[in-house]
Amino acid sequence: MNSGAVSLASRGGKFFWKLPQRWRYPVSIYFGRPLDPLGGLGTVRQTVAELGAQALEQRQTRPMILPRAMLRACRRSLRRPKLADSTNQELTGGEVLLRCLILRRLLNREVLAPDEKYVGLLLPPSVGGALANAALPLAGRIAVNLNYTMPAEVMNSCIRQCGIRHVLTSRRVVEKMKLELDAELVLLEDFRDQVTAIDKLVAAIQAYATPAGLLERWLGLTRIGQDDLLTVIFTSGSTGEPKGVMLSQRNVQSNVAAIDQLVKLNDHDVVAGVLPFFHSFGFTTTLWTVLTLPPKGVYHFDPRDARHVGEMCRKHQATILIATPTFLRFYLKRCQPEEFSHMDVAVAGAEKLPIELCDAFEAKFGFRPVEGYGATELSPLVAVNIPDSRAVSTSQILRKEGTVGRPIPEVVAKVVDLDSGQPLPPNQAGMLWIKGPNVMRGYLGRPEQTASVIKDGWYMTGDIAMIDDDGFIRITGRESRFSKIGGEMVPHLKIEEHIQKIIGAGEDELKVAVTAVPDERKGERIVVLHMPLEKTPDEICKDLAHDGLPNLWIPSPDSFIEVHEIPVLGTGKVDLRGIKTLALQKFAHA
Repeated sequence: MNSGAVSLASRGGKFFWKLPQRWRYPVSIYFGRPLDPLGGLGTVRQTVAELGAQALEQRQTRPMILPRAMLRACRRSLRRPKLADSTNQELTGGEVLLRCLILRRLLNREVLAPDEKYVGLLLPPSVGGALANAALPLAGRIAVNLNYTMPAEVMNSCIRQCGIRHVLTSRRVVEKMKLELDAELVLLEDFRDQVTAIDKLVAAIQAYATPAGLLERWLGLTRIGQDDLLTVIFTSGSTGEPKGVMLSQRNVQSNVAAIDQLVKLNDHDVVAGVLPFFHSFGFTTTLWTVLTLPPKGVYHFDPRDARHVGEMCRKHQATILIATPTFLRFYLKRCQPEEFSHMDVAVAGAEKLPIELCDAFEAKFGFRPVEGYGATELSPLVAVNIPDSRAVSTSQILRKEGTVGRPIPEVVAKVVDLDSGQPLPPNQAGMLWIKGPNVMRGYLGRPEQTASVIKDGWYMTGDIAMIDDDGFIRITGRESRFSKIGGEMVPHLKIEEHIQKIIGAGEDELKVAVTAVPDERKGERIVVLHMPLEKTPDEICKDLAHDGLPNLWIPSPDSFIEVHEIPVLGTGKVDLRGIKTLALQKFAHA
């Protein structure tokens, strides 16, 4: 039996109104090696997926780059609301394009040197933040959104790595943060007085009167290739100095196309943008998905501010929410059902989505969040469960709770043995590797680190996972969240889950975080950070033993540290470096 791969595409209704995207489809058929007839369905699925990835690499036609797609999307929504935020700003597609073109002219004339490649942004999710991110590629520049939840020294590290000379920001951000950055700050509000009548006239002609193809050539967009950089997104720095992840036009565009194909976005959709643009999940799903596809985007600068997020969703009748489980907990506690009454999709990523949180969310708001999975290095989306409300087929399994879903279109996953590196059959846990058009170009200025995680086009995620017979991925742990004690790998996440259960916190509350510090005798020592608990460390350790955890997994009662709150990053993830720092401070004498 040989393996083969072929795909066609259409758009529209379920039967009579389903229109083909092209009237003639060229069909290419790729043949792989003969398969073992006893290999099972999982082997067939994996082989065909890998052959599909190979076919994609050899495909000659390439999709439209994102700035060109944005231009055409704004033209299609010329008089329809396209962007809005909680400060009551609201722009139509035509106004978005007009302002981007004006900002492009001002940046090139007043601020940026001809050889200036990277431009920093220090802006929260907002209409202004979206416009600045959209204008920079039109100006032939690479946007670098800086993580404003990090200390100034971390942001300055990012600035130095990119050679950034100017950072676009706002007066409100500057006054609130009072940062000393190694780059010139450019306040967008100051541009208002620099806009001339000629700027407005030229931009209006470009936005409303110039044919799209001619405008693209006028702006130089036809010279931008699929592999040209769109952005550099820095890792959170939770485990060390931030690394600049270079994402190309093709990387992010492939994610946008997959989202459109899976969730079936339309003109009536409104995406609630609460994730920061320095987070790859927010950059791709709530920024470029909105800019290049039919939905409207509405933004609020603080994802933890549940009261204003709920009010914004009610006012704009938001239908889609992209968040993290940490932020969903805020909305569960503080938002009212009527504020999410139009919503039917909530996708959570960046951390595990507890089933208890899904149950509570569905009971209160009437729809159930689904879990996705990704990494900054993967643009970021890799896999996602499909919400029932967006399912177009009842003959397939599209969602499995406890998993992160199936790989998105054009992306293939495999699991390999941690020691031998050999591929594993379904339902066996090992290192998760990903291949597809979403794999980053590499780490900025770090070829050795790039080579350590990308092998023959495959990216090593660092996550321990298994793939079941239906192709769903289940994350079981993270390599960097393991300790090696007595020659055995001890999973921090498993210990956290058991302690959460013991203290009765439930999976929808973050009360415990596990890390490790060096230990001369064992190699590493498990340390538990926890909020105030009713049970003592001795009682918890006894309960862990009663649950059947191996002795090596059970921390000593004197390895518990009480904290006021568990450190988290602005992205909603546990601050791994923060919890390790607290642990090292406590046990430095050891």
